[in-house]
Amino acid sequence: RPLEMSAKKPVPFLRQVVSVTKKVLRDPRFDHLSGEYKPEIFMKTYSFLDSIKKQEKEMIQKQLKKCQNMEQKEKLQQLLNRMTQQEQAQKKQQKLRERELSLKRQQRELAKQGKKPFFLKKSEKRKLELAEKYAELKRSGKLESFLNKKRKRNAIKDKRRLPSQK
Repeated sequence: RPLEMSAKKPVPFLRQVVSVTKKVLRDPRFDHLSGEYKPEIFMKTYSFLDSIKKQEKEMIQKQLKKCQNMEQKEKLQQLLNRMTQQEQAQKKQQKLRERELSLKRQQRELAKQGKKPFFLKKSEKRKLELAEKYAELKRSGKLESFLNKKRKRNAIKDKRRLPSQK
């Protein structure tokens, strides 16, 4: 039966009649029960998504060619751009992962030979990455245009830093 409240003291505004057990929400990204994130395993497990994404991209390209409505055409173009950017980012991430793995392998080999392991600093890793990018641009023949853009960008930055002449 319900509890009887005393009439001599005022009733609290939020009275708990029945205690309700609160649901515990858990975020799988930060919960230890979900396991540890390993990008290699993740990529292997969900590799089938790449083929699906490729099919979707082709389908969108076909729709883009057929479409006459300008608004819808613009939306499809944005979607296509986003998909290509995601693809490029994924390739870049994969290259970075492969580079790190190769460095780790080299360190292991040196350790097996009895040498002391040597780990690169962030700045040195960045220099290696820049050298690789330079070599890639030189191979593809886009080096000159890249350097021109870089020069223009730096010139604009220099102009901004100069005091205004009024």
